[in-house]
Amino acid sequence: MTSTTNVRTDTDDRPQGSDFARLTKELKAAGLLNRRRGYYLLRMTINGLLLGAIAVAFVLLGNSWWQVLTAGILAVISTQLAFIGHDAGHRQIFRTHRNNNFVGHLHGGLTGISYQWWVAKHNRHHANPNHEGHDPDIEIHALAFSRAQAAHKRGVYSWITKHQAFLFFPLLLAEAAVLRIAGLVALCRNELRNPWREAALQIVPLAAYLVAVFLVLSPVKAVVFIAVHQGLMGVYLGCSFAPNHKGMPIIAEGQRLDHLHKQVLTSRNVTGGRWVDALLGGLNHQIEHHLYPHMPRPNLRRAQPVVEDFCLRHGIPYSKTTMVRSYAQVLRHLHDAGAPLR
Repeated sequence: MTSTTNVRTDTDDRPQGSDFARLTKELKAAGLLNRRRGYYLLRMTINGLLLGAIAVAFVLLGNSWWQVLTAGILAVISTQLAFIGHDAGHRQIFRTHRNNNFVGHLHGGLTGISYQWWVAKHNRHHANPNHEGHDPDIEIHALAFSRAQAAHKRGVYSWITKHQAFLFFPLLLAEAAVLRIAGLVALCRNELRNPWREAALQIVPLAAYLVAVFLVLSPVKAVVFIAVHQGLMGVYLGCSFAPNHKGMPIIAEGQRLDHLHKQVLTSRNVTGGRWVDALLGGLNHQIEHHLYPHMPRPNLRRAQPVVEDFCLRHGIPYSKTTMVRSYAQVLRHLHDAGAPLR
């Protein structure tokens, strides 16, 4: 699907929320909106044990090049921790904001990503997915997601956009660092509530991380460790989020859709077994997640056939494909969006 495709608005005359209300009733009847605290307790316990094992291995290995492997494994665990922070931000774990925020802030500190900054940004994305001028996930300096965006790129950004399909995965190496820096910038600009708490959650873990790495490893090995850890974490995060909306229809300024159509038409599911659910943190069920952000992750797989059948019965296009094909669609979309600069 090319970057110039826009979402049709011929469904806007439907009663707002009527179809969505019927779908919600089906899912509630199946118990799919109920919390799954036991699942999250088990998931967080496993993540905590794995993180502890990595810390022990790091100390025991000492100043060794084998720590590159440790850094790679830590990147995977860090991303899994970020998935828990994501779920907490959507109130998937507990009913109260207080308990979810506690888990979210804790995991934000462990991953180095400001939980408060990220939740605000992510909520804007959920409210307006693929909506030009409103979705921060398609307002990125180094990338263009439509030919109109490409036409406004200048300088080095113009060159990057021109070749963005080939540079996409290399650029993801910086994703974790960019997210960390964005939170610190928001803190410095006084854009976050409780700045002292935010400063402690971002700066103290970062300082402890750097002290531990440079204390155990030689300067060269320490820099390599950090680069591998942050780079692979960035690629993992980017590869988990990119297939969800990139290459799907763009909503132009002035277009309006009801919640059901807006979320389904701009989202793409990635098919596969439970290993894909675990690998992508449940984000492969992106349509269901965007329709019901508070639905617990383990319920998304069960909700998927219900939602797909509902969309089929109501004539709403439902997009799903394999992981490999989803990345191919993303790259083709990026290549097309950058065409005016070539």
